[in-house]
Amino acid sequence: MDSYLELLRRELEEAMAVANAGVMAQTASETWSADQILEHLFLTYKHTGRGLQGCLEQGAALATRATLKDRFATALVVKLGYLPSGRKAPERATPRGMSPEEVREGIFVELQKMASELDECERQFGWNTKIMNHPFLGPLTAGEWRKFHWVHGRHHARQIRERTLKS
Repeated sequence: MDSYLELLRRELEEAMAVANAGVMAQTASETWSADQILEHLFLTYKHTGRGLQGCLEQGAALATRATLKDRFATALVVKLGYLPSGRKAPERATPRGMSPEEVREGIFVELQKMASELDECERQFGWNTKIMNHPFLGPLTAGEWRKFHWVHGRHHARQIRERTLKS
C-alpha cells in the first residue's frame, strides 16, 4: 500500500482503538458520531473505488480539464494538506446508518481495494495522468487521490479522537 494510504490506515486504526462502542455512537445534535464519521470514510473509499473501476473497465481516464477553481482547491488540500471544515459531504458519502460492525469490518477492505485500483490506474494511464474528478477538487492523479484520502482521513480521525475523548 502506498505510504499515504498506509499512514491513513494507521491513523484510523489508532483513532478507532481509543474509543469503545458506546462512545463511538454518541453524538452532539448537529454533528456526526464517531461511527458516522467512519461510515462516511467507508463510503468515500467505496465510491472512489467504483469510479476507478469505471476508468479501468473503459480503459481510459475519465477526468475533465481542471478549472482555476479546481487548481486552487487541489493546491490547498493536496499540496498544502489543509482541509477546510464545514463543507457538506456529497450525498453518496453521507452516513446512512450502516451497522458499526459492518463499517469496522469493511473499512480497511475498501481502503485496500481502492489502493489496488489506484495502483492499476497509475500503471495503465501513467503517474501524471488525471484519472477522474473529485466532487470538490476536480481532476486528480492517482498520487493526488492518495494524498487527498490521507488529508481527509486525518481530518476525520482527529474528529473521532476529539469526540471520543470528550465522552
